[in-house]
Parts: sequence; structure tokens; C-alpha cells
Amino acid sequence: MIVKKIIASEIATLDSDVINGGGTDVTEQIQAALDEALTCGGVHLVMDGAALVSTLRVHSNTTIECLNLGCGFFQKADSNIGIISNRVTGALDEMYNLDLKNVTLIGGTYNQDCKNQKHHVILDQATGAQGWTFGMEFYGVENLTVRDIHIRNFRTFAFVLGGFRNVTIENVRLDLPDRMHAQNQDGFHFWGPGQYLTVKNVGGTVGDDFMNIGPDEQDKKSSITDVIVDGVYHDDADQSIRLLSRGTGRLDRVTIRNVMGTYRSFGFYINNWFPDYTLGNFGNIFLENIDLRAVKPNYDYRDPMLFSIGGNIECLTVKNLRHHLPYDKRALFEIGLPSYDYKGELLEGTKQKLGTFIIDGLTVIEEDDNAKDAEYIQIFDDVDRLILREVLVLKHGEEKNGHLISFKKHGKIKDLVMHDVMTRGFKGNISEPEKIGRIISQDVTEE
Repeated sequence: MIVKKIIASEIATLDSDVINGGGTDVTEQIQAALDEALTCGGVHLVMDGAALVSTLRVHSNTTIECLNLGCGFFQKADSNIGIISNRVTGALDEMYNLDLKNVTLIGGTYNQDCKNQKHHVILDQATGAQGWTFGMEFYGVENLTVRDIHIRNFRTFAFVLGGFRNVTIENVRLDLPDRMHAQNQDGFHFWGPGQYLTVKNVGGTVGDDFMNIGPDEQDKKSSITDVIVDGVYHDDADQSIRLLSRGTGRLDRVTIRNVMGTYRSFGFYINNWFPDYTLGNFGNIFLENIDLRAVKPNYDYRDPMLFSIGGNIECLTVKNLRHHLPYDKRALFEIGLPSYDYKGELLEGTKQKLGTFIIDGLTVIEEDDNAKDAEYIQIFDDVDRLILREVLVLKHGEEKNGHLISFKKHGKIKDLVMHDVMTRGFKGNISEPEKIGRIISQDVTEE
């Protein structure tokens, strides 16, 4: 295989600007360069300036390297499609074939100019099927590396990956100066089937979920396994991370650590989301070192929260969680609240499987009355095991209010284990102890 190196300024007029746009539309010239991969075996396109483009389709064995953040792409107004993609048609069924291989994006800024793109377009007039305007999108890809880039002013999801194997995303910044309320300006979306995903040092601002790992969100059967996410930095995000399984597809062997910054309404959704008769398939999920600071919520269709958890879950571990200066009395954990309408009512004929939940290291220190009457761990359905270790919750003031663990709807716990737990200021650590089958406690201090 011969990899052909192409310098962009030698084939196109790079007179645009990655922040302000303008210039000459050079889509045709840049696309012709990328199409060289079909004949010579591979292309290394070096962007030594800024190009105005509509959309670019990449092929296997392609590298796009931008020399610095001032180089890259600004999307032409009313393009209404991803800046970079390998989608051929409007359908997403292409994601099930790994026919795109060995693609690398290094450096630069990809600006979608969201104010001048439509949220979605109609792909099929007969059925009314819609296609959202994603920032970048790749389907059926093996060996993808994305590093040191900025994605700016994305219209809906900034980065979409559907059907993948061996993917590394590192040092990616999401810039959203033109944020729009409730316009699906999410960050990263990963759809199955997928295996071996590594995401490191990503951050920025989003107008919905910062990240969504949803193996079977599209087809109710695909799985995603073997995922490491390390280093997520929120700059006033609406929501943090969503783990979504709605059918038989399994989300398993997932580690997420070092999540910090500020968020508005919702932290982690771990549930089926859609009102289906199946409740997902979650295996072993491990989250570590979470320090998210809540600010004023921007959604009012439900109460704000840090974790909302429901469905069929084998084991969820949250280690080293700090809830600092609570903005309000939002729940830290809602366990067993799976339904789409957030009322905690299951569809007829369904039953959750809530296995083991481990909270290992929780610190809450209230310094004002914002969290008065807070019920930090709320149980909505039958939980097999809840294990609390190394917990410190100090409520503000002399008045005793709220509970560490409270029961809602049909909530019960078979086995509760509490080791090294210290609380102050609750009316009681447990609202209704009779709803617990067995309590095993050691070094529990309640003031």
C-alpha cells in the first residue's frame, strides 16, 4: 500500500477561518484529495490552513492532520449534514458492517456553524424519516484514532460513532459558544455493536448529554463491551454521562473515572430511557473519582439529580464520590427509577433486576441550608444488595432533617451493608428500616 501525502494549500484555496468562516468553498478539491485513498491505497491530508466545506466523506486508510488549532474546517451554511462522515445514505444500517478501517484525525478545529444549520432534515418524504445534523459521524469503523481536535458549534450531537472496534479518542475539546436550549447539542454518542473503546481527556460545554454510551439504542440488540473513559471535564454541561441499554444488547466491562467540573440538571442516567417492555442489560459498571459541582438547573420537567439508575443491572460500583456545596436538595442516587416518565411506574409485565450497588467512598459536607430535607439515596424498587463503605455526610445546622437512605414507591432492600459510615444531622440514616431484609453494619456513627 502506498500512502499519498497531500498538502491542502497546494490543491485548494484556504482562505477561510475556523472561528469566523467565510472564504472559498473548496469541498470539491478536498473531497478529490480524500478520494485518492480509493486508488492509491491511502491518503495523508495535511491541512495547513482553514477550508470552507459542506461535507467530506472519508475512506479507509485516511489520515487528516491539521497543523494547529487555527487550521481545519468551517462548514458552509445550510449543509445540514456532518462535516466529516462515511455515511452513504440516510439510513443507519451501515453501522453493522466494519467496512471503514484505519482512519486518523489529528489536530485542528472542526466548526459546524450551528446557527446556520438545520436541526434535522427529512430523508424520506414517504415515511417522514428524519436525519439529525451531527457534527462528525462514523459507522462500521475499525481502528479509529481522534486526537487533539476541537469540535465547535455542533448543531446536534458533536461526535457519533455507530458500530466500531478499536477506537481511541484523546484530548478532544467541545466548544459551544452558540448554545441553544433543548436542541440536542450533545457531545459524544456511541452506538453498538462496539468493542474496545478508549476515551481520555475530553471536556467542554454541551447542551444535553456530554456522553452517551447506548449499545442497543438504535436496534435493541447490539452490545458494547470493554470501555475505558478517563478524564471528563464539564464546563457548565446540561447533563454528564448517560449509559443506556433498552433491549437485549449488553453494556458490560465499562470503567469511567475522573469526571469533574460543573453541570446544571442531571448527572448520570443509567437506565433504559425508552418506555419499552425490556429494561436493558447492564453488566459490570465501575465509576471512580466523581466531583461534579451542581449549578442552577435549566430543565424543570423533573427534579435534578446526580445518579438516576434503573433497569436490569448486575453490578454498579461508584467509588470516591464528592458532593461539594450542594446547590439544592437533589438526590445523589435514585435506584430503581427506570421509566420514561420518571414516575417510577413499570409497564405491565415488566420487572427490574436490581443486583448489587456499591458506594465506596462518599463525602457530602453541607455549609448552608440548600440541601435541607435531602434524601440522598432513594430506593424505588427491590434491590438485592446495597453496600455503603467509607461514607461521610455532615448536614448543616442544628435541625435534623432528611435521610441518608429513603424508600419511595415499591422500594425495598434485601441486604444492606454499612461499613465505616458517619453522618450528622439526619432525622435518621434510614427512613423505614422495616423495608430492609437484613442489615449488616460495622463502625456506623449517627449524630
